[in-house]
Amino acid sequence: MSENVPDQNFINYKQAEKKALEIVAAMKTASTNKVDIELALLVAVFELHKDTAPAATIASIIQGHLKQLVPHYASKTPGGK
Repeated sequence: MSENVPDQNFINYKQAEKKALEIVAAMKTASTNKVDIELALLVAVFELHKDTAPAATIASIIQGHLKQLVPHYASKTPGGK
């Protein structure tokens, strides 16, 4: 395996993250209701995986990602929790 593979994977991730943040910005103009946006984003994750994984597995994927993200964002959010 090439040493550049992790670097390219990170670049690909950052490109996807940038696009996702652009989508969130656009969604904020469509609805000011955060719950609407949150649910729509979760539906998008289910749609991404629906042909390859059952709903319970998709929920586990989301929960796993959240466990990784919470420590990162804990210091950046009001209250630090």
